[in-house]
Amino acid sequence: MHVDLNADMGESFGPWPMGSDAALLDVITSANIACGFHAGDWDVMAQTMSLAVANDVGIGAHPGFPDLQGFGRRRMHLSHDSLRNLVRYQLGAAQAMARSVGGAVRHLKLHGALANMASEDAAMATACYEGALSVDPDIIIMVLAATQQQTAVETLGCRWAGEIFADRAYNDDATLVDRSLPGAVIHDADVAGRRMVEMVKAGAIITESGRHIPAAVDTICLHGDGATALQIARSVRGALAEAGVALQRFEGRQGAISRT
Repeated sequence: MHVDLNADMGESFGPWPMGSDAALLDVITSANIACGFHAGDWDVMAQTMSLAVANDVGIGAHPGFPDLQGFGRRRMHLSHDSLRNLVRYQLGAAQAMARSVGGAVRHLKLHGALANMASEDAAMATACYEGALSVDPDIIIMVLAATQQQTAVETLGCRWAGEIFADRAYNDDATLVDRSLPGAVIHDADVAGRRMVEMVKAGAIITESGRHIPAAVDTICLHGDGATALQIARSVRGALAEAGVALQRFEGRQGAISRT
């Protein structure tokens, strides 16, 4: 068995640091790097991508809403045409920066409220992914497994990878528990490690109620801005290794999978 381990990062801004990106890049296999709209800036993008190349970590574009103050976690309502352009703009910036440091963008993952809304609305997800695919038809779209994001990529027929979260709790429809609710964010590294082994072995998302939702478990995510992000990354990696699960970059899949 094998699985990818990814983290959201590149979220510092000017002189204000966010997260432990350099240390995380020693642990993970893929990095979702902010494109300057919800977090990050051009210097941070360049530095983070350069470190990713040096650590042989897969580079992903991580576009979000234009919401620096709210860290991209506030819902916005844009037309589908605008969403396509929003994603194109950020992916193009990520591609240019990655090339400049000797790397390449291999995947794309939506951020924050943009991702949460797309996980509930297949038409919105489709618009975002159409924007990305119009720039790079071969890019791998990382989706929240078993949500409307997955419905969108299966319909589009593009390459995709299913993602589960080490540090977030799940509702019974496979969406993430709202951050404003108790227990939505998992801070205990040992708990995160144990639950990831359980989900990877089950091939399923395990919700707060204990429901098992069959899912494409291609990659595990943790949020790089969390106070215990590095501890969680190391705990998940160690727990997977102990369970005989190797870490390996996802290659992407095409077509639909059974959810029964």
